[in-house]
Amino acid sequence: MGLPKVAFICVHNSCRSQMAEALGKKLAADVFDSFSAGTETKPQINQDAVRLMKQVHGIDMEETQHSKLLEDIPAVDIVVTMGCNVECPYLPCRYREDWGLDDPSGMEDEKFLEVMNTIEANIINLKERIDNKSV
Repeated sequence: MGLPKVAFICVHNSCRSQMAEALGKKLAADVFDSFSAGTETKPQINQDAVRLMKQVHGIDMEETQHSKLLEDIPAVDIVVTMGCNVECPYLPCRYREDWGLDDPSGMEDEKFLEVMNTIEANIINLKERIDNKSV
């Protein structure tokens, strides 16, 4: 049957959802498959997110990821919305949750790192819940 598929989604798929996909692949690949997508795309992933993910986690998101639309990813089991502050995109799934994260785009590194650390903690928590079959 394979691992459950988790989609991290937001409107533009350029910052928070991209960080979540990358951290999901790094920290939870043994428990779930990670994807990210949005209802719109940007020409490139947020460059502050790219730089800080490389510095902190050694992940080069520009090598492994790109901005994707909802229809560009496979059917998923779990959807995690980032906290869109508008109408979050809808994707069919068996379980859904919202992480309520503010978009750090255009802010200083401290805000990016705060969001990145929250995403990392949430990924670890989600991994434990999926592994324990509570999600």
